[in-house]
Amino acid sequence: MEKIATREAYGRALERLGHVREDVVVLDADLSGSTKTALFARSFPERFFNRGVAEANMIGHAAGLALCGKTVFASSFAMFAAGKAWEQIRQSVCVPNLNVKVVASHAGITVGEDGASHQALEDLACMRVLPNMTVVVPADGPQTEAAVEALAAFEGPAYMRVSRAATPVLEGGPPFELGKARLLRQGSDLGLVACGVEVAACLEAAELLAAEGVECAVLDCHTLAPLDCEALLALARDCGRLLTVEEHQVTGGLGEAVCGVVADSPAPVPVRRHGMRGEFGQSGPAATLLRHYRLDGPGVATVAREFLEELG
Repeated sequence: MEKIATREAYGRALERLGHVREDVVVLDADLSGSTKTALFARSFPERFFNRGVAEANMIGHAAGLALCGKTVFASSFAMFAAGKAWEQIRQSVCVPNLNVKVVASHAGITVGEDGASHQALEDLACMRVLPNMTVVVPADGPQTEAAVEALAAFEGPAYMRVSRAATPVLEGGPPFELGKARLLRQGSDLGLVACGVEVAACLEAAELLAAEGVECAVLDCHTLAPLDCEALLALARDCGRLLTVEEHQVTGGLGEAVCGVVADSPAPVPVRRHGMRGEFGQSGPAATLLRHYRLDGPGVATVAREFLEELG
């Protein structure tokens, strides 16, 4: 199975975009080797700006460039982009509704050995609460490349989370479209709703459960804001119960977003949120941490069994 880190796909797509869009400029906070914006910097040094370890200044600079008509991509680790620069993203980008795309890498527990200090598990909650902000979490390399192109064509603020760890390239499913979730697997017993690296885990879990006679649908909810309410409600009607899976705190993330949609519907269904529950991550290999927190395929399958048993 082919694997690629979504940060690698981001770097490649950004460099390719630079050849066809002269208005695209890229900023980084002294982490271009890790965020992979270095690929763009080598090809277009006159359109690349390293702002140093000063994420707040980077966002202010990005806002100024956007006011000059540029399409701006600004990158750092998620812990710093969403954490240290949140005020500037709110005040300088979202309030005036500027064309700045914040692409943050090294989020979630798959950051691995860097440990709790660098494993951003709250970034999606911080970003999806902001008015005017589009929030995207691609599931694999090809989807990341498509998302870069879509965000470049889209006018307005955006936040995209990409991962450090290499993840499987998924097969099949409809093409990427901002705001439109992708149904990757049909099923009627349980709907699995995921984003980012957890989409592959849910597909693996669905295969394991199918061997036991449990048919799970898998919905790739790559855009958290705006959420595809129509697809979520259709899945709820077809399956009668939903399990959300995310490499993020269950508070404020995908799970709560789905719960809000379902609770506001005329016919709500049971929803179980699965992710990090009010704790920081720990240091270790990405695969080990996913297994420990039951966020790998077998772990998700176990949580799904428990949920179905509780419901009877």
